[in-house]
Amino acid sequence: MKNLKNLTPPKIIAAGFLIIIVIGTFLLTLPISSQAGKSTSLIDALFVATSATCITGLTPVVTSEHWSLFGQIVIMLLFQTGGLGFMTFVTLTVIFLGKKITLRGRLVIKESYNLSDNTGFSAFMISLIKFTLVTEGIGALVMCPQFIKDYGADKGVFMGIFHSISAFCNAGFDLIGDSSLIPYSGNYLICGTIMALIIIGGIGFPVIIDMYLMFKNLFIKKFRLMTCWRNLRLHSRIVLSFTAFLIVAGALSIFAGEYTNPQTIGNMTLPHKILSSTFQSVTLRTAGYCSISQSGLRYSSKLISIILMFIGGSPASTAGGAKTATVAVVLLAVITMIKGEDNVTVFKRNITFQTIRKSLSVIVMMLMFEIIAVVILSVTERNCGLAYTGIDLFYEVFSAMGTVGVTTGLTPYLSNMGKLVIIICMYIGRIGPITMAMIFMANSKKSEIHYPDGNILVG
Repeated sequence: MKNLKNLTPPKIIAAGFLIIIVIGTFLLTLPISSQAGKSTSLIDALFVATSATCITGLTPVVTSEHWSLFGQIVIMLLFQTGGLGFMTFVTLTVIFLGKKITLRGRLVIKESYNLSDNTGFSAFMISLIKFTLVTEGIGALVMCPQFIKDYGADKGVFMGIFHSISAFCNAGFDLIGDSSLIPYSGNYLICGTIMALIIIGGIGFPVIIDMYLMFKNLFIKKFRLMTCWRNLRLHSRIVLSFTAFLIVAGALSIFAGEYTNPQTIGNMTLPHKILSSTFQSVTLRTAGYCSISQSGLRYSSKLISIILMFIGGSPASTAGGAKTATVAVVLLAVITMIKGEDNVTVFKRNITFQTIRKSLSVIVMMLMFEIIAVVILSVTERNCGLAYTGIDLFYEVFSAMGTVGVTTGLTPYLSNMGKLVIIICMYIGRIGPITMAMIFMANSKKSEIHYPDGNILVG
């Protein structure tokens, strides 16, 4: 018990997600969880439980066909818990019981949501839950009429709730079939709602709070738009600007690359092409849904998709990936070096060296983990029985590590060893490479020895 009290915040976060995965695995192996009334294999149950908890969406079985209503509810609860973070529910329990959040609990929450200070956690958590429930409720209400029309009242309502939570949590699980949202690729109501939920869930809760204050100042206090924009925190301005750029640039790239491809959007009308290209750009930000065939994408589009999956969503959100702010900081540092300037600045603010160093560490560590995983899969999946190319392995790994959930079709054919590799990728991608590194480096001591500078030729 004494050892448990000495756990560092990164270890508590990692252990919390691991406990949820274990509980989910146990529940999904029960016969009641499958439509056939038989136990699901341990590796498949572990894969799906990890994918749901780590809000990825990759699955070796078809969710709507394999799992019973009980199993689908378990999966829904797993990605709701994984999306908000287990510490959210622990904190709410503490608040409900009338207890105070301890300093240790504050540190864990700060680490879990990548917050900048240790104050206002109770209000932050309550606001987070309220906003989540309202947003998911609105999303469900909007989509329910279409699903009720297609599947009947009972199933239609459940599908509306399921897909709304899945989209907001960037989980990517669906109950439509083995083709994800392809049957609804031209449905503006379903695709538009799903995209809106993905974006809202992926920009981060601190940014959402900032935007709420901005709209309050804009429409109630009648401030000028530029004044409201300048009043946003630097983090929010970077996230919103870079997110908008990635969505537009990604959509244009997919649109141009797939315009004449009959396997994806080639045979669609122009409005349908625009909708599908935009949806592909948005969903690659760790959502996991797809409205066009991923295996049919051209090589260039797969490369663009891998880049978008690597970047992912934003800090303190339901999304994964290296994060928008992280990549933006590194790009700004590169631009600064090219210009020959000393300080990295954006929106008339200076970015600290510590932030730049952390951003570089996240990117390098993610790439390192992903490359190792691709190398291992290239060996274990040599005889998987599916004709795939090297880029498909990269697609699968980057999708798992970025907690995206799209696949070119490789997932169901993975060997048990391959599934284990992807499970580890999803887990690392959810808790973050820095958190994973801190778990193993927690007991290391800072050296007080300072050596003279050395010159190294680079570039």
